[in-house]
Amino acid sequence: MNTIIIIAAVIVAGGILSSVLYKKSVIEKKISELNNLEDSVEKARQKAERLEKRAVVDAESKAKEITIKAKENAYSLKEDAEKEIKTAKNEILQKENRLIKREETLDNKLDRIDAKTLEVQEYEKELNSKEKEIDILKSKQEEELERVAELSREDAKNILLDKLKDDLIHDSAVMIRSFEHKLDEEKDRMTQKILSTAIGKASAEFVSDATVSVVQLPNDEMKGRIIGREGRNIRTIEQLTGVDIIIDDTPEAVVLSCFDGVKREIARNALDKLVNDGRIHPTKIEEAIKKATSEVDKGIKEAGEHALFELGITGVHPEVIKVLGSLKFRTSYGQNVLTHSIEVGHIAATLAAEIGADVKLAKRSGLFHDIGKVLTHETETSHGLLGAEFLRKFGEKDLVANGAESHHHEVEFRCIESVLVQAADAISASRPGARRETLNTYIKRLEELEAIATSFEGVESSYAIQAGREMRIIINPNIVSDDKTTILAREVAKKIEENMQYPGQIKVTVVRETRSVEYAK
Repeated sequence: MNTIIIIAAVIVAGGILSSVLYKKSVIEKKISELNNLEDSVEKARQKAERLEKRAVVDAESKAKEITIKAKENAYSLKEDAEKEIKTAKNEILQKENRLIKREETLDNKLDRIDAKTLEVQEYEKELNSKEKEIDILKSKQEEELERVAELSREDAKNILLDKLKDDLIHDSAVMIRSFEHKLDEEKDRMTQKILSTAIGKASAEFVSDATVSVVQLPNDEMKGRIIGREGRNIRTIEQLTGVDIIIDDTPEAVVLSCFDGVKREIARNALDKLVNDGRIHPTKIEEAIKKATSEVDKGIKEAGEHALFELGITGVHPEVIKVLGSLKFRTSYGQNVLTHSIEVGHIAATLAAEIGADVKLAKRSGLFHDIGKVLTHETETSHGLLGAEFLRKFGEKDLVANGAESHHHEVEFRCIESVLVQAADAISASRPGARRETLNTYIKRLEELEAIATSFEGVESSYAIQAGREMRIIINPNIVSDDKTTILAREVAKKIEENMQYPGQIKVTVVRETRSVEYAK
């Protein structure tokens, strides 16, 4: 047991001894490395000192070189500056010499001008005296001419003025004829091309609408049912629709009369339903009219949408579409207003394309130009101004509204597209068969044309022919000369433009005839 303990103690002592010896060797190694490191640091320090001394020497030599070069550059710049100053001084001296010479030259010229001025003044004095002598001679000559011609100065002056006036009238008439001839040639060539293209692309047939509708009946017994007991059915229909029902001797037919096309269409639709159903009494009448009203409203919306689709117009307020569709049941001189508006849109767009204007704006303005005709029963304002206000209210652009308010010259045109809308409206309205006038309106327009023509001096009679498209004016040849006929025709045409509104154009023809009559006895 003791032996084991001794052995273990020896082993532990040996381990401790070996560990101490190992640590000693490691420490000695590190001390050696530190000594080597100190030697390296000392060598590096010595090397750094040598480099520092060398750098100081190099820096001093470089500084000396830079200083020498700087002094050389400064000296060179000084020499250059002195040369430039010397050159500038020479130039200034030369300029001063030139100025002195110019001053001397100007002084000489001023002396000569003063001398010339004195000569001119002397010449003016002589000229004034000569003018006085000429005036005296002129007055003597005028007195001699008056004595020889037996005419006073005023009489001779009047004769010359009359001759000059006649010559001016003749020359102005010749110039007007020449200008109008050239203008007509150019105007006809351009307008024929543009208008033929526009009208050809937008041609459409017109159906003359009336203010009455006819409802066909299966038999005449149905008339009694429509009238009802003591007329209650017909009164109910008239009260609910606002349409007059005319029942006469016409076989198997009833006539509906009303200026409002929408109301007339509702009444016609409702009456068709009642006739087909066969049961006609106030309750059934109310149901039929309500249903007919719904169907007509739907048809109005579809008509407005169809018009927009045909012209390719989008972004329109629903209320505007509804009012636009109502134009389907409006007429103007027998012409359907919606059909007319669509055609005006097509024509205006074609005209805009021909002259390079805004096609979309012209098309939109043309379609909406008569939209105010649906609203005229609400106020006394003209349909152009009313339509423009309505369009602005529902978001249409101001230039689109201007096309509506200016197409009858109530407001100034604000763009070329509005002018095209006015032209397209006149083209559509003046097409043969497009519109019809009442007899009273037609006669009144012809009488007004003839009254305008006869209001001019020298007119013996006037005649409106070709349905008011041409004026024939017969003048007194003793009062109006050939040259004055051209001026008279122009003045009559201008007065017609200022005082009347009409579609298309009116041709003014002035006829001057001289007759010489003698009798052989």
